[in-house]
Amino acid sequence: MRRRLRILAVGGAGLAALGAVAAPAGAAGAGPEADLAYHGAVSLAGGRVDVRFTPRNHGPSAVPDATVRLRWSAPLAYGQVLPAGCARSGAQAVLCEVGALAADDLGRPVRLRVLLRGAPSEVLLETDTAWSGGSVDRNRQNDHQRVLVLDTGDEYYF
Repeated sequence: MRRRLRILAVGGAGLAALGAVAAPAGAAGAGPEADLAYHGAVSLAGGRVDVRFTPRNHGPSAVPDATVRLRWSAPLAYGQVLPAGCARSGAQAVLCEVGALAADDLGRPVRLRVLLRGAPSEVLLETDTAWSGGSVDRNRQNDHQRVLVLDTGDEYYF
């Protein structure tokens, strides 16, 4: 993923140096349109956060590969083991592979448990698409979620 971002940054700098202008999102060649969404539940108890969600592609096109970013308002504890397909991305974020998603279909459920430093009494969880395999998502309302989670052990749905 870092290599993809590096290539995009270098390529973008090269285009800017040549005076090129990026095409608008609706222009031809901007990539197929897909509408990604993530719905699930999150709970917090004693610094332990349990997250489960199911990705969905509302279409109209398939997504060849997708990655979701989960960010917490508190830093993650050191030395924890994440499930396969997930990796830390800084002090407060995790990236999880979603994989390919057919149009108008559900992906495989994702379950994740993380420990937060200092056992906060509340935490804000933000989710959004970090990578969509070149697909364009014109409805960012349902793939970007913000959930305030209190340290009660109760589930909060998004």
